[in-house]
Amino acid sequence: MFKSILTFTLSAFLFSGLFAEGTLDGFFSSTDKLLMEYVQQGRVNYTELKASGDLAPLVATIASTDITTLKGNERKAFLINAYNVLVVNQALENYPLKSVLDVNGFFDSKKQNVGGKKLTLNQLEKDLLIKEYKDARLHFVLVCGATGCPPITNFAYQPDQLEAQLNKQTRLALNDGQFIRVEGQNVQLSKIFEWYAGDFGGSKANVLSYINGFRKTALPAAAKVSYYEYDWSLNKTTGRAAVEPTEEGGVAPPSGGNNAARYVVSSAIPKGSFEIKVFNNLYSQEAAGERSSFFTTSTSVLYGATDRFNVGFDLRYRRVRYDEAGTASNFDVLSNGGTFSRSAITGFGPKVRIAPFNNLPNFSIQSALWLPVADNLSGAEGGRFTEFDGAIWFTQIFNDFPIGNNFSFFAETDIVLEDIGSQDEGRLNRFSTPVTGIFSYFPTPKTTLYGLASYSPYWQEDFDYFYQLGVGAKYQFTPKFELELLATAFDNQFLSANDGTAGTVNLGLRFNL
Repeated sequence: MFKSILTFTLSAFLFSGLFAEGTLDGFFSSTDKLLMEYVQQGRVNYTELKASGDLAPLVATIASTDITTLKGNERKAFLINAYNVLVVNQALENYPLKSVLDVNGFFDSKKQNVGGKKLTLNQLEKDLLIKEYKDARLHFVLVCGATGCPPITNFAYQPDQLEAQLNKQTRLALNDGQFIRVEGQNVQLSKIFEWYAGDFGGSKANVLSYINGFRKTALPAAAKVSYYEYDWSLNKTTGRAAVEPTEEGGVAPPSGGNNAARYVVSSAIPKGSFEIKVFNNLYSQEAAGERSSFFTTSTSVLYGATDRFNVGFDLRYRRVRYDEAGTASNFDVLSNGGTFSRSAITGFGPKVRIAPFNNLPNFSIQSALWLPVADNLSGAEGGRFTEFDGAIWFTQIFNDFPIGNNFSFFAETDIVLEDIGSQDEGRLNRFSTPVTGIFSYFPTPKTTLYGLASYSPYWQEDFDYFYQLGVGAKYQFTPKFELELLATAFDNQFLSANDGTAGTVNLGLRFNL
């Protein structure tokens, strides 16, 4: 199983670099690939993109393409993508910066090469796009590098999909409650509708009519219209990237370094997104003349119902094997044999994650209830222990603390109640409160190295405990795909009393959609 997972991962990674370059088709596919990797929730990961140099080939293609030979949607899609790429490129040339307005002449005097001609961004937008196509939907796909713009997409605009893409992005913008702000008869619009009123029909009635053509709920014809201030702060990644509280109690963007690009596991996932985690844990111990090994695959799916409330489910699969000491390795659990072996889906149940405090974006509480699926998991009716027969309620409280630009500390406290509702009347629910600390170092924006320490007391009549120490690494192939490896040494009261040894090896995969 480990070999199959690793083969799949490496194949996918190698395949991702085989996009064609040097043709217009190659430009569209390469732009799509770059945006998918460096755009997260409508924001650009400028720190990682600048370090990679991945934008340079696209800028070169824009400069060398003869746009006079392009027609129809091919030309229109090329110019849209070119504008967005060149905005990002010009921001990168001056990065780090807080706002594109901090760069003198960002839109109206600094020039870049488009098809062999030096053009400002305003010339590209107004002369080659707005004037030529007279399409107001362009205002919802051309991104100015500011938070106040409609968000940049994590995909490229394609000639054969352009009409559908333009309509979709326009609908998304005009139904966004932060972009069109409605309170009774009062409607606050983006300054875009003031600056470019003529493109939307000129008069208030025509502007509202245009907007209503894309809205699910129409704006009142008699609405009192005003325009809120445009947010010119740079549209750089915040969201799941590391963030720190400001002195005023709000949240400041990342200060820089590799901390700015990393994925923060302790925060809630954004509204409308999915997170899928597959974590494989192989625990094996040898003591008192026996080796017992447990291989557990935990699949977790979360959906962002809101930016601070996530819902989902967990699915647990387990293989166990018992052998005489010295006759098997820990990896033999992946095959049947020994004195006893079994595999089963052992649990399934709902999960929620809540980020309760606006000024603590990396703090969240996660709770899951795993209901037993298979029969006789405890082995009480014959066989050996695989899992508890009763339900397991697992609540995690965690937070992440950035330290400078390249380090962080992750703290977790858990409340675990196991074997709930077991039919074994002689068994009490097992209650434990594990605590875990993880110190991480980020040598590159994509790489994490960390050390882990965990201690778990079991609060029962015969007090017990376990602790583990480990080292691990993560590699973020893209912001949406990450691979993790971890190894730990494990000890508890039973192992200490019997001169036993134990440890885990772990392989984790994370996908975001």
